Amino acid sequence: MDLLLEADPSTEQIHTYLDGSDIYTVLSDGQTVGVCVLKPRSETTLELMNIAVEPTQQGSGIGRQLLQYVISESRSKQAKELVLGTGTFGYQLAFYQREGFRVVGIDKDFFLDNYDEPVMENGIQHKDMLRLQLIL
Repeated sequence: MDLLLEADPSTEQIHTYLDGSDIYTVLSDGQTVGVCVLKPRSETTLELMNIAVEPTQQGSGIGRQLLQYVISESRSKQAKELVLGTGTFGYQLAFYQREGFRVVGIDKDFFLDNYDEPVMENGIQHKDMLRLQLIL
């Protein structure tokens, strides 16, 4: 749970998407250093709900390798698209775009409506969520 909270600051929100999801982990010396939650949305659509890397391991390529693995797994499950939601700014947006994800929509006020506490990054409050899609 601690690692999932690195990407999603709400335990309550995390519990809403764990049931029925596939959870992928990256281990190093017996310790979990990466985690990803993938939830089926339909027979052809999977949603990336959470991806996080241990802060001391960030920037080492673990996140990119985990995302590429999940993309490959999604294709092997015959999914046609992989979707996700992320903030409208920050390194996460570029992280997903480097792997081919494209912006397909905006959930206005998502972070304001779904989180009790402000979700902050670099001193700026997240308000809207960008919806991204990767055609597989």
